Amino acid sequence: MGYVGETVDSIKSLQIRQVLTQAVSLGMIVTSALIIWKALMCITGSESPVVVVLSGSMEPGFKRGDILFLHMSKDPIRAGEIVVFNVDGREIPIVHRVIKVHERKDTGEVDVLTKGDNNYGDDRLLYAHGQLWLQRHHIMGRAVGFLPYVGWVTIIMTEKPIIKYILIGALGLLVITSKD
Repeated sequence: MGYVGETVDSIKSLQIRQVLTQAVSLGMIVTSALIIWKALMCITGSESPVVVVLSGSMEPGFKRGDILFLHMSKDPIRAGEIVVFNVDGREIPIVHRVIKVHERKDTGEVDVLTKGDNNYGDDRLLYAHGQLWLQRHHIMGRAVGFLPYVGWVTIIMTEKPIIKYILIGALGLLVITSKD
């Protein structure tokens, strides 16, 4: 018969108990992933402990598709550090280097100005209208490590959603047809 016919026969022969067992196993995997993510958030102090570099603005240091590991501590941010920040009105975080630090005399709070290593000018054009500096609440974390190219999986699945659906379908079939 062929692989497809065998797969259909395998699905037909499943008993309700097997289906429930596999559904519970899948639920446990998803729950475990969420618990690990939340634990990483607590350990690193960052709302997103892992991010993917989506553009070439930080080349040659970080290339598109690199995964960055973030940490956010109470230590003051210094010029030269690589930070990931959110800008009001934009959903996607940005990875750039701090080029200037400005301490407010009245409050002691530190504001920062950023720039991509591969960009000509600073990031003021990326900030919200009228915003000249980033405050601490904009910063998600400091880059403390990276894995080169591993984030391409995320980029490809975001840019070509059909690949994501094929992968999810294949994994779903694998879960349904696997026998313990």
